[in-house]
Order: sequence, then structure tokens, then C-alpha cells
Amino acid sequence: FSVGQVVNIKAKVNRAFNSSMEVGIQVSYEDLCSGKHCSICKAYATFVAQGPLGSKVRLKPLTPQTEEEKIEYSIAAERRRMRLVHKDTLKDLLTHSPQETELETRDGSGAVPAERTRVESVELVLPPHANHQGNTFGGQIMAWMENVATIAASRLCHAHPTLRAIEMFHFRGPSQVGDRLVLKAIVNNSFKNSMEVGVSAEAYGQEMSISRRHINSAFMTFVVLDQEGQPRTLPMLAPEPGDGERRFREASARKKIRLDRKYVVSCKQTEVPLSVPWDQSNKVYLSYNNVSALKMLVAKANWVLAREKEKVRMYTLEEDKFLSFRIEISVCIPAGRAFSLLSNLRRRHEWDSHYVSAELVQKVDDDDMIYHVVSRKLRHENKPQDFVILASRRKPCSKGDPYVVAFRSVTLPTHPTRAEFTRGETLCSGFCIWPESEEMSKVAYYNQAMPGYLNYVTTNVAGLSSDICSTFEACEKFLLKNKEDLISRLQDF
Repeated sequence: FSVGQVVNIKAKVNRAFNSSMEVGIQVSYEDLCSGKHCSICKAYATFVAQGPLGSKVRLKPLTPQTEEEKIEYSIAAERRRMRLVHKDTLKDLLTHSPQETELETRDGSGAVPAERTRVESVELVLPPHANHQGNTFGGQIMAWMENVATIAASRLCHAHPTLRAIEMFHFRGPSQVGDRLVLKAIVNNSFKNSMEVGVSAEAYGQEMSISRRHINSAFMTFVVLDQEGQPRTLPMLAPEPGDGERRFREASARKKIRLDRKYVVSCKQTEVPLSVPWDQSNKVYLSYNNVSALKMLVAKANWVLAREKEKVRMYTLEEDKFLSFRIEISVCIPAGRAFSLLSNLRRRHEWDSHYVSAELVQKVDDDDMIYHVVSRKLRHENKPQDFVILASRRKPCSKGDPYVVAFRSVTLPTHPTRAEFTRGETLCSGFCIWPESEEMSKVAYYNQAMPGYLNYVTTNVAGLSSDICSTFEACEKFLLKNKEDLISRLQDF
């Protein structure tokens, strides 16, 4: 945006956890002459509440009101989970990635030495830079860090770079009025159209203490735009030996993570292929997308009761490109036990006649499994369907949250399509289980019906068939039959 335009900044707390909270931030601009509105960026910030002497403060729970607030509230728990495993994701990707660097696979004869991009600057924290407690404004530190990062990027490209994204801004500790901040930046890696700049901030007092406090770090992605606003090709970078090569490889891994996240998480559901390829680097984001998609469906407000048969209730939700349905029933079983039974797809055939078998092909971790599922023949097909399904399960993050078991299709090289099956796909389906008491649970199954499934759903909604209700009644009998026999039969899940 430009001088003279109005910048609108909206922020609100999405969810409060024990001592931390997630704040969603949206930035847009308004051109007063043309009336044009445009979204600039979106971010999520994590704040920690601290009392005297840095003690933790237990936060009061937040109660969402609108449909949008309920969706953000629910998915905030998944984003928190994704943030907590970010270091492990990066480490895992580096462990499984080839050891040779990009320079070894490309002609690096004209590469720019990373040392040429190194920048160091010192800033003095003055009273206007700090809040009423004397701590430096986080935004001021971010501005100083962006300045040195821009200089470092300019030394590589010899042009005016544009900040495209900030991968991580980690505030490790405070700085106060009177501190000197040493700001350091260097280009970690350059790709075809972008570069990553690593920035750090260290603080020391007036006494010129030898030990500096590392208070901030960030990774910023820059591009150089041509006259048409398209990214230009950038020079290659020759990393410094040792730590420089480590930063070089880590920057490549972070780029891979960004691309996976953008591909899997940021796109709208209608823009993402149903069966997204599964690999180690995108497992966190596929799991996040799987659970968050189901939570978004659950939080929708316009469900309509379509049919009720005895204890089984069936609801529908009509949207532009999807017909979703929800089936729910109250069962005399503790929610945790129902969760354990329904999250094991290898037992689905015991109550769901549509399932023939479910083979566990990969245990990703304790919460995510990949199954190869074979279903019975459809009436209009002469062979059975098979699915490769990621099952992601989540226990409640706090009181009031449901137990969640989410399903979506993925692609595995070890399980390609086969001639004897018709490969089926599911975009978003799964169970939510709410405890109603210590011995009672509300079990609900959700599904965004795919075209091949629509006729089956609409037939049941119209009352021409009771197949769905019968299946869910069988589910209730399965839960009641197995609620006392849980421990011995589910330890291998």
C-alpha cells in the first residue's frame, strides 16, 4: 500500500489456553479515492500472560459467540499443536533430506559469498521505544530487524527487495530502556525467485557486558519484483563453511515446509486435490488440515434436521459445492472409550457393513494412522472400492472440547490404484464425541458427500432408505457390546 491510503488492523483473541493465548491479526488497506479495499496479510501471534517476577498467570477461558469465532476457537488448538512440533518437523526433514547442497547440484560458479550479505547494526532503546513498564515495544524491534534484513537482501540482489513473508518471529526475552540492541542479519539461502534472511537481536546494558542476551530471532523471505510485479531470478548464494552450511540446509527445509503448508493448509478445500501426496515433510500439515477441516464443518451453524428415527438424528447442510450430513446419537458409554473404539478403523467392519476390511499400513505417531480400506461393491459398479485414508485423532484440548477422529484421503506410493478396485476418495469426514455425563456420550458422524455418494445420501434423507440410520444403530450396539472390553483389545492401536 502507499502513502495516503488508510490501513485497517483488526486483532482479537481466538483462544486462551492455560497461560498462553492465540491472537488473530488481519491487515487491509482502503484507498479513499477509488474506494478499493484489499487484504494485505494475516498472522497469528502467541502471547504469554506473566505476573510479578515473571510468574505464570492462569487465563480465564474464552467463550466464542459467532460461527466464525467458534471455527477460529476450535482450530486454534490445532495451530498450537502444529507450532509445538515445528522444531521436530524441521529436524525430521533435515534427517531424511539428501546431504548434498543445492550448490552441488547446480552450477555455482557465479554464486555470491554469504559473507558479503552480513549486516550488523546497533540501536539504543530510548523512552519513546518502550511501553510504560520500560520494555521495548515488540513492533519497534521487528522494524529494526526488518531494516537490517532488507540491507542484507539488497547486498545479494543489488536491487530493492520486497518482504514477502516472516516464517517465525520468536521473542525470547525483553529489553529495556537504556539497552543497546545488536541486530545481525545474513542471507541464509537464495532460491530461484526468493531468498531467506536470518536475523537475530542481542541486548546488553550500559556497562558493555561481555555476555549479550539473545532476545529475538526471525527468518524473513524476500523477493525482487520486476516492472510487472513478477519475482525476478536471484543470484545463487555460496554458504560459509560450518554454521553457514547448516543455515543453508535449514533454509531449504523451511522452504519445503512453507510450500507444503501453503499447498495443504492455505488453499481452499475446493482448490486442493482430494488425495494429497503423503510424505514426512508434509505430515504435520496434512494432519492439521484433516482435523481443522472437520472442526470447521462441525462449527457450521446452518445444519437442518432432515430425518429422525428413534434415537438417531440426521442433519444436512447445503453449501455451494457440497452436501454435508451429520448423524448423531446418545450412547451409554464414556466418551473416552467411544473415542478409542471408533478411532480404530480395523474394527469398523464389525458395525459398518460398507467396510470389508481396513489394513493399518503406516503408524505415523500415536495420533495419526494411515489405513488401506476396502469397501463393498456399489450397485452401479462391478468391483469394490478401496481408499487410502489418513485417520487423525485428537483428545480434548480443554473442557468442553469434543474427542475428534478425522478422515481424509491421501496418496501413498506403496498403495497405487489397482485394477481390481475402484479407487474412492473422501475429502472430509469423521467423528466428534462429546461427554454428556460420566457414562453418557453424544456421538456424531460428519461427511462432506462426494458426487459418487450423493445419491446414497439423498435417498436416505428423502426417507426412501434407512440404511444410514441402521448403520448408526449398529454402531451403538458395537459400542455398548465393547465398552467393558476396551483395554485388552485396543492396546495395539
